[in-house]
Amino acid sequence: MGSIYQTALRLLAELGMGEVPDRLRKTLEGAGVQNLENGRIALPRSLVEDAIASTPKTFPLHGRDPNRTIEVGGDSVHFGTGGAAVQTLDRESRLYRPSTLADLHDFTRLQDALVNVSWFTRCCIATDLPDEWTLDINTAYALMRGTTKPVATAFTLAEHVAPIVGMFDMIAGGEGAFAKRPFVKAHISPVISPMRFGADAVDTVYECLAHNIPVSCITAAQAGATAPATLAGFLAQSLAETLASLVMVHAIKPGHPMVFSNWPLVIDLRTGAFAGGGGEIAVLNAASAQLINWLGLVSGVAASMTDAKALDAQYGMEKGLTSLAAALAGGNLIYESSGMTSALLGASFEAFVLDNDMHAATYRILRGVEVSDEMLGFDAIREAVLGEGHFLGGAQTIAAMERDYVYPDLADRDTPRAWAEGGALSAWDRASVRVDEILATHQPTYIDDKTDAKLRDMFDIQYP
Repeated sequence: MGSIYQTALRLLAELGMGEVPDRLRKTLEGAGVQNLENGRIALPRSLVEDAIASTPKTFPLHGRDPNRTIEVGGDSVHFGTGGAAVQTLDRESRLYRPSTLADLHDFTRLQDALVNVSWFTRCCIATDLPDEWTLDINTAYALMRGTTKPVATAFTLAEHVAPIVGMFDMIAGGEGAFAKRPFVKAHISPVISPMRFGADAVDTVYECLAHNIPVSCITAAQAGATAPATLAGFLAQSLAETLASLVMVHAIKPGHPMVFSNWPLVIDLRTGAFAGGGGEIAVLNAASAQLINWLGLVSGVAASMTDAKALDAQYGMEKGLTSLAAALAGGNLIYESSGMTSALLGASFEAFVLDNDMHAATYRILRGVEVSDEMLGFDAIREAVLGEGHFLGGAQTIAAMERDYVYPDLADRDTPRAWAEGGALSAWDRASVRVDEILATHQPTYIDDKTDAKLRDMFDIQYP
């Protein structure tokens, strides 16, 4: 890790960052960056390390319901969502179609009922909306209406931030209420690989910080395309780029909470297509989590971005190995880990409930083996061996049954005969039934009628 970190510092100090917007250049000059002859700016080691030292190492991601707030950083691991899928896996045809605003609302209330999804970021793009403003305001509204978990959204343009925060204020109880307890974080990609800033996203960072919105600054380089194909070289460049985002946030507003979202992505070098599942992306995101945690920052990585189109064996294999690797590496926030399919091009209702089961098993793995005299149970072993010859019904077994074991909601553990007599249902079939149950019964409206009427008067809310 030390070699990767030192190379990242060297990249920032010697190669620096390009395409620096004028406003940001002035801010960074005040913080101590150096202008290079080619228009790039060099970020000295001292400035980078000052930003690392000054950034919060833990902070809360507030839910509108305080009981759903999560603390991020340290040893915590939380599975959540992400993505901007333009297609949804249709529940009837089981083929992909354009995602809609109705899908987004249904995804939001579906995950609201899934206990192992810790926070929700819009997982799909409502392609039936006419423009960027209508998309941003209706996406934010869907999050507010359908869940009280911590949520995240993206702002297409900086000028969208203030009016949407105005909506959050109305929902939170009045002007300035949201900034006191921000229950939405922003997903922004202010650095574009390789090693340059993106002007529109930088403007959005300024606006989000001005409104006290926690930010997840996402670097999403692609190995062999916008970053080196070698894994070590990739990690060094990607780390440098995300450190540049950290320095930017520190220079604008020291101490502002930022999720250090260094997301290594992989392409299939034979075709150039993004590859969301496989050993390389699993180890890269696990390594990224370890690097970020080694620096003491709040880590955000991505997993479960399966390339599978159907909910099949490939889907399960790719999701399982990538999400478990990220969790075992200690990723504080594991993005994209629920509901995503087709290398992030698609989102699936059934995938959400299947992934919820997967997360339960992963959380159990993270607990590990608890060793104590009680857990070792010498006396219980002696009693069983010298007594009835089994542990069924024993006091230790009864106590462990609920404490130490996780029972899947959807996985089939029947005998082959019972499975056949029950209709020989696949995991996809069982998940579909579970989605039907949730969507039929869980219909929250977390915005009161009076506030909802005001919002509809002020904004172009498309949801009926």
